[in-house]
Amino acid sequence: MRNICLSLFLTIFCFSAFAQQYSISGRVKNIEDGEDLIGAIVKLESGGGAYTNQYGFYSITVSKGQHKVTYSYFGYQDQTLEFNVTKDTVINIELVPEADEIEAVTVSAEKEDSKVENKEISVVKMEMKDIKEIPVIFGEVDVLKTITLLPGIQSGGEGSTGINVRGGGQDQNLIILDEATVYNASHLLGFFSVFNGDAIKGLEVYKGGIPAKYGGRLASLIDIRMKDGNSKQFAGAGGVGTISSRLTLEGPIIKDKSSFMIAGRRSYADLFLPFAPDETVQQSTLYFYDLNLKSNYKISDNDRLYLSGYFGRDVFGLGNLFGLAWGNATATLRWNHIFNQKLFANFSLVYSDFDYGFSIDFDENTNIAFDQNITDYYGKADFIYYANTKSTFTYGGQLIYHDFNPGTFTALEDVQQLDKRKAFESAIYIDHNYEIDARFNIRYGLRYSAFANMGGTLYEYVKDENGQPISDLTQETEYDNAQISNYFGGLEPRASVSYNLNTLTALKSTYNRTIQYIQQASNTASAFPTDQWFSSNNNVKPQIADQVALGLFKNFKKNFETSVEVYYKWMQNQIDYREGANLFFNDQLDGELLFGKGWSYGAEFFINKTSGTTTGFISYTWSKSMRQVDGINFNDPYPTNFDRRHNLSVVVSQKLGTRFVLSGTFVYNSGNPFSPPVGKYFYQDGWNNIYGSRNNYRIPDYHRMDLGLTLKPKESEKRFKSSWNLSVYNVYNRENPYAIYFPEANAEQAEKFGVKEGDTIAVQVALFKIIPSLTWNFEF
Repeated sequence: MRNICLSLFLTIFCFSAFAQQYSISGRVKNIEDGEDLIGAIVKLESGGGAYTNQYGFYSITVSKGQHKVTYSYFGYQDQTLEFNVTKDTVINIELVPEADEIEAVTVSAEKEDSKVENKEISVVKMEMKDIKEIPVIFGEVDVLKTITLLPGIQSGGEGSTGINVRGGGQDQNLIILDEATVYNASHLLGFFSVFNGDAIKGLEVYKGGIPAKYGGRLASLIDIRMKDGNSKQFAGAGGVGTISSRLTLEGPIIKDKSSFMIAGRRSYADLFLPFAPDETVQQSTLYFYDLNLKSNYKISDNDRLYLSGYFGRDVFGLGNLFGLAWGNATATLRWNHIFNQKLFANFSLVYSDFDYGFSIDFDENTNIAFDQNITDYYGKADFIYYANTKSTFTYGGQLIYHDFNPGTFTALEDVQQLDKRKAFESAIYIDHNYEIDARFNIRYGLRYSAFANMGGTLYEYVKDENGQPISDLTQETEYDNAQISNYFGGLEPRASVSYNLNTLTALKSTYNRTIQYIQQASNTASAFPTDQWFSSNNNVKPQIADQVALGLFKNFKKNFETSVEVYYKWMQNQIDYREGANLFFNDQLDGELLFGKGWSYGAEFFINKTSGTTTGFISYTWSKSMRQVDGINFNDPYPTNFDRRHNLSVVVSQKLGTRFVLSGTFVYNSGNPFSPPVGKYFYQDGWNNIYGSRNNYRIPDYHRMDLGLTLKPKESEKRFKSSWNLSVYNVYNRENPYAIYFPEANAEQAEKFGVKEGDTIAVQVALFKIIPSLTWNFEF
């Protein structure tokens, strides 16, 4: 079987390579600002075509003679060219945006019927203009909170930008910004994401069918791209909101050759703290900021450089008593090179850092501090070979150097340092997309990833009959920094098939295997900045997931898109924690872990109305996420902390005349599982809780409605435009549970709840009630 597949592969490759044909290649851009248009459609009248890549580049192969090519992109006017091809030809196109009407809320930057024509499955593609009408908390556009309205993607909880995708943990999502990993995507402990909407061009979310180019996480890929910067004229945008304000400036350095973009955002709740009656609060700090930078330079028609960076930080301080801070920093240098009309390449150097720390001052002479961070340095090389109109190869590799600092603890002059860890993660891949005919398309690929820990101390533990480590340490082995302490590697096959039953209906399926070598130590439903990242080692095997998905996509009357997807995922070497596990500042973290298997499955339903005065979508997911770990729950399966059976989202946008847009969102989720005490016993002068099976109860269901009203600028406003957005979060003031705890009732609580003083009671904490917000947005 392997020889047959290899022969087929070589036959297709050789046919593609030696056929006597010519190439039409180039870039597709926005005529107004010069931004590359990602995913623009380049279609031959004779059949076949291509999509532009992440840099707006395309290449199609044609025979000698007369050809008609149509260039199209959602929200832009189509452009059709006809010419006689006698040699390889470069055609750069600038598309004109359609008349500026009030935008509808859609979830795709693609043409009508594109979800049927597009050969991918389990993928969401969005542009910022598609989501700015959706009301969000404090009037701030948030890309991560918006995608949780879509099927298969659920929020980590109120006040959290963490997400769970198809039964995966929050640390199983690879979030990248211009190719740099973002380890912590939240501001203000999850109330905002770190992504400034004015600086973002668009994003792609892969819930499955992940291309072989990507790896390192089990559940999903979230690929976010910053704007390149207006190469035509100087422009700006910004907004003044309830909690934060922002400003973005962009323009040409050399017109049509080089441009820049700079975007800043800062919250200012701390500006009002001096007016508080409490002196400690007056001296406190509470704010976040972020800065996005990007520039590019066209060296030649075949070469272009991009330099981008992100810098963000959260700072919280309670007078002189307590301080807490965390932040991300990324930098990416990319070189695009076109070797010829068929071969496109991108080379990247990337830096990513996330650090967290806190300090406590007990008095002038007594203070403690804690710091931890993870830093990555890596290089990538990606190639796209456009063999012909039917066949495209993508291949390349990457090398990542991980530097883990699990914690530095300082008390007065005493400094304690946990064992720092270093590791190399590498991968090579090849991916082939082949269009058999206009209806039938296949894509298959293979990725080999490897991981090696360098130096450090390895710990050996006594293991029980199930192979689980017991906390009794038996041996420590130290390695020099230049030594490989352990090594892992594995193949990750990927494949997908798409078949168009007709012009309005398509059937698609996919399979992918993913391997994850680093993970986060967290035993709660929502990840926090304090949660430590650590690598696979002799006790912690790499996590592995296999997923299959099948989808039916059907369009009605061109303005209704519908889809149904079902999936099943198997997961190996899943991590959970012993009861009472100590995860903070623990050099022997391995001894607190238990390992087992997991599985998740579900069905996702989606209806999207893409045009008209009323637009919007309905998204519903039925899903189940389970784990089985020896040593937990009497070795029986149990639901994960983030298992939710039902997830429903309804988003509607209504045009009111030429300037007003009324939008609304309704969200309903099943409650998260948790483990409440089922009894208690008296021992050594105190009561102790008794717990039953793991996650045997659920908090109350979550639901809320948000409304927003947007006033658009007048048509007469040409150069400077401004708009107002009034949003109301949680319109009917629902007290959704954020946490439930079980204290012993005091006298006041006993009287209030009709119980005896000292009885155990359940107390629910709600985070947000009704929150109105007003935002003024402008652009010039």
